[in-house]
Amino acid sequence: MTTRHDWTTTPISTDILRGALDLERTGRGLLPHRLPARARRQIPDGQLAMAESQPSGVRLAFRTRATAVELDVVATKRVYPGAPPRPDGVYELLVDGRPAARASAPDGDTLTVDLASMTSRTRPGPVETLRFTGLPDAEKDVEIWLPHDETTLLVALRTDAPLRSPGPTGRPVWLHHGSSISHGSNATTPTGTWPALAANLGEAELINLGFSGSALLDPFTARAMRDTPADLISVKIGINLVNADLMRLRAFGPAVHGFLDTVREGHPTAPLLVVSPICCPIHETTPGPCAPDYSAMSEGRLRFVAMGDPAESAAGKLTLTVIRDELARIVAERAVTDPHLHYLDGLELYGESDHAELPLPDDLHPDPAAHRRIGERFARLAFGHGGPFTPENR
Repeated sequence: MTTRHDWTTTPISTDILRGALDLERTGRGLLPHRLPARARRQIPDGQLAMAESQPSGVRLAFRTRATAVELDVVATKRVYPGAPPRPDGVYELLVDGRPAARASAPDGDTLTVDLASMTSRTRPGPVETLRFTGLPDAEKDVEIWLPHDETTLLVALRTDAPLRSPGPTGRPVWLHHGSSISHGSNATTPTGTWPALAANLGEAELINLGFSGSALLDPFTARAMRDTPADLISVKIGINLVNADLMRLRAFGPAVHGFLDTVREGHPTAPLLVVSPICCPIHETTPGPCAPDYSAMSEGRLRFVAMGDPAESAAGKLTLTVIRDELARIVAERAVTDPHLHYLDGLELYGESDHAELPLPDDLHPDPAAHRRIGERFARLAFGHGGPFTPENR
């Protein structure tokens, strides 16, 4: 027997959306963005444009007595010819902070990306309805975390009882920027990315500006961070600069200083944590660029290889080892006049022994178990006793 519901449709707005910096109205629905419009106008490539539209850390949040929720979406399915098929993105529903249900949109727009030529094409697809039923018949806080790696248009939100904004949580807002590892690559759920795990353990409200392939010290990202209200800030720098082979050591130091200077313009005394790269053996002493391993792709596996020559680091090419040393030096130098600036060696989050136990499956990104380990360690080192994000340091 099918249960009938008297649905209430609630307009989706920033009042019930967390973790996004902008909400764009399109002809088909509302598109959450993790960079504001001003920054998006300066994006130089399709990779970052795609990454910032993928709603890692973005969630609908409301208070309601509803026992059933429907969300209409248009999801963007990515296809990489020659690479293994990508799993459908996961929508996670939480009740009073605890996981209660999951759903996926099996169809939607299809974005086909040719990794060799870096060209793409899009085929429009249908609206899908996600249904969550059997929720407790009591007043409760509900969150729907959007897929961390699947662009999602929000079309309509329906509940079988009225909903309202949950209001302020009283938790500190943690603004984080990083690479695909922070974005959540290889995590299987949106609350399973390491920043989401760390935010939950640290009882913080996450704004995740982790952008796959695009933690490149872009000035427009620094300005977006400067202009975003936040209590706690972290910047994880390194891996994309190496695997993109973007700059040399001469440019790296001034670029880091400039990025931090811009963030400090808007947050002069907030705890600011600079995090260096986690262990990634292919780039520890070998510069970029990084490229897909096409021989592995022919076998149905996705792997990456470093294309540089270790000898080139003497001429200023960046490696992860070089970046860690330089970041530690820069933070120590700046901390003389900035007591709220801190440094965390990424090897404390995931080092050589962790790689031996939980190797990077594609030689670049952690698996779900490693995401959990990184998140737990970050929570302990940043939010735990004596860490830079503890109340006494805010």
